[in-house]
Amino acid sequence: MRILTGIQPSGTLHIGNYFGAIKPAVELQARGDAFYFIADYHSMTTLTDPEQRRKNVLNVALDFLACGLDPSRSVFWRQSDVSEVCELTWILGTVAPMGLIERAHSYKDKLAHGFSPSFGLFSYPVLMAADILLFNSDLVPVGKDQKQHLEITRDIAIKFNLAYGEVFTVPEPEIREEVATVPGLDGQKMSKSYNNTIDIFGDEKAVRKKIMGIVMDSRTPAEPKPDADKNLAIQLLKLVAPADIAKETEERLRVGGLGYGDLKKSLFEHYWNYFAEARAKRAELAANMDYVNKVLADGAARAREVAAPILKKAREACGL
Repeated sequence: MRILTGIQPSGTLHIGNYFGAIKPAVELQARGDAFYFIADYHSMTTLTDPEQRRKNVLNVALDFLACGLDPSRSVFWRQSDVSEVCELTWILGTVAPMGLIERAHSYKDKLAHGFSPSFGLFSYPVLMAADILLFNSDLVPVGKDQKQHLEITRDIAIKFNLAYGEVFTVPEPEIREEVATVPGLDGQKMSKSYNNTIDIFGDEKAVRKKIMGIVMDSRTPAEPKPDADKNLAIQLLKLVAPADIAKETEERLRVGGLGYGDLKKSLFEHYWNYFAEARAKRAELAANMDYVNKVLADGAARAREVAAPILKKAREACGL
């Protein structure tokens, strides 16, 4: 079974990226043939600073490796080092129905949040399809918000196969509902676009200030809160605290007697402890960037060994 996932180097990674992509990716290394890439082509739809892109790519590499990605058990590369994906994007684009791409909610969402419309932003799902189909991926871990894109990938693969013969594997999604969409500090989906994130490797004082600044309602500590499960700090605490502690804290909030200030302090402490080991490992990696660059170069070479014959098969099937 081949597993594939990618993440955009669009800025500092946050805990939504960790629980939605990095943690599942690390866990999936033990289940099959794991392929993971840093989607720098995708980042061009929203980021135009080349130096920032290069910096972001290396930071994502550091974050993934620090959080447990093992290059001896997986293939890990920079997307633009496997340029076959661009040719396949064009090939797939010729069978992708306009109506299918027009229905992609992420494009509309980006425009609603102030991004300028572009062909790249609009055709994002076709490039994503190429990312997946170029490696005959069987399983793709995606967040709830990316499920539609994977459905588009499946539709494109089926259309190509019907037109030109059985070339591509039709992938299946894996969505972990309990962490599919991590809430941000304002209650929306956690996203750099919304400026509501908690960084994985954030500065201690800055993150503490963010967490302590989470807006709560005006109920006093003594008042029971029967909707405790909907409390934003409780939802985040469940991700970083042991299950028994999170459950006990939620119950204390529910029956009354726990103040919001103490709740937010607890959330920060558990967040800080949760990533302590990864922080130490990241510092070691940052001091040895030659190793990090070699991991990406070796990963790209291994990825191209797989991609080249699949692209060749697709080219031949459609008469190129």
